[in-house]
Amino acid sequence: MKTSRRMKRMSRKSKKAPAMNLTSLMDVFTILVFFLLSSSSSGVVIEVPKEIVIPSSVVETEPRETIIVKVSNTMIFIQGEPVVEMSEVINSKQAIIPEIGTRLAELRKTVIGVTTKKVYESKEVTILADETVPFKILKKVMGTCSGMGFENISLAVIQKATQSQ
Repeated sequence: MKTSRRMKRMSRKSKKAPAMNLTSLMDVFTILVFFLLSSSSSGVVIEVPKEIVIPSSVVETEPRETIIVKVSNTMIFIQGEPVVEMSEVINSKQAIIPEIGTRLAELRKTVIGVTTKKVYESKEVTILADETVPFKILKKVMGTCSGMGFENISLAVIQKATQSQ
């Protein structure tokens, strides 16, 4: 059977794959990447060490970038550096912990950069304390921070779902 010119012409057109314009697709992916990058860095994440189990609570405000005081069963840390052993704090009869005051004063002298300056000038401290640490120890830590000018003290907790009323 003989094919006509029209049939040959139609068969040539159908063999070609349609060309895709990838420019608009790349634009969409670029915008998506920028959106995900900007939205993922909006919250402050506080890393909790394995030896500290913090209590759960219904949290209404998000954490801010502050000076972190970690209180474990064995040691007290400020900004990740060990400051004083818990046995010394328990045996001490003082209402404040001088080692914490010294470390906070050192932080004041070593402020470098805009972000660090902003954190220090906020005069805010977040205490990451193990749930088994006695309140009298936390009271000493809070009293020392308050005596050094850090009146805004927050206690870190694990956020659990809000209770429905």
